[in-house]
Amino acid sequence: MDVRHNSEPYSYRHDPAVPDFVDDHPIIIFDGHCVLCSKWAQFVIRHDPDKKFKLLAAQSPLGHALYEHYGLDPVDYQTNILIADGMAWFESESSIRMLEGLGAPWSWIAATRVLPRPLRDRLYALVARNRFRLFGRRDICFAPTANIKDRFLV
Repeated sequence: MDVRHNSEPYSYRHDPAVPDFVDDHPIIIFDGHCVLCSKWAQFVIRHDPDKKFKLLAAQSPLGHALYEHYGLDPVDYQTNILIADGMAWFESESSIRMLEGLGAPWSWIAATRVLPRPLRDRLYALVARNRFRLFGRRDICFAPTANIKDRFLV
């Protein structure tokens, strides 16, 4: 079963393998070893002055548990995850929703929804599969500095 498409809102709260966490803000789970993904997290921090989003490295115990909960490979992070109002979003839809949350001009990316989701997700997957080759890999997971530590869950 593909949990990503069958989970109820806040389903992770009922999963004993997922540690309890504060979910009162949208949460972006990203690959902390991926340069592209880490730059994405930094982009969100810069363009989210209201601190709407919280960030979580997929390599953290909570990130790992959430990847497993949603039926994703907890080692080969082929998608970021956005959890908002208890719902999880993946691939192109998660990125679009993140940009929408940042407001204009970033929210204008929503116009790409005119493309069929399978096409958007294939394009997303192409970049995801090649992200290390195209953008590089960090040896150490991206970690917050003291001035942005409040933006991270763990």
